[in-house]
Formats: sequence, structure tokens, C-alpha cells
Amino acid sequence: MTYLVAIAFLAILASLATALFFMMKDGANGKAKTSNMAKALAFRIGFSVLLFVCILIAWKMGYIQPTGLPVSK
Repeated sequence: MTYLVAIAFLAILASLATALFFMMKDGANGKAKTSNMAKALAFRIGFSVLLFVCILIAWKMGYIQPTGLPVSK
């Protein structure tokens, strides 16, 4: 499960970096702007939702356990 979460975070960061690249380069030097940045951000949202759903499923199936904060009285 740890590897899945780490890979998902790397995919999210990679799509953010891709969006930044397209934001800086598209439309420069008289070229027409493309929708590549929007696509990269859409992939980031998809990866984030997929990570959240995978964490919920892992919790329901018992692969991960919530530890919570200790309650002091």
C-alpha cells in the first residue's frame, strides 16, 4: 500500500510539473496556445481522486488501520 501511495503522489507531482511547463511555454513566440495545461491539470485531479478512493478501499478492506490521536483525560 505504501508503494501505491508513493507512486500516486509522484504521478500528481509529475502532472503539476507538466502543467507548469505548458503554462510557461505555450503561447510564446507567437505560437498558438494549446489545451495541454488543462489536460495536465485534469489528470492531476483524476490522480488525486483515484488516490483518495484507493485509500478508502484499503481502509474498508483492512489493509490500513487508522491510528488516531491519543485521548488524554
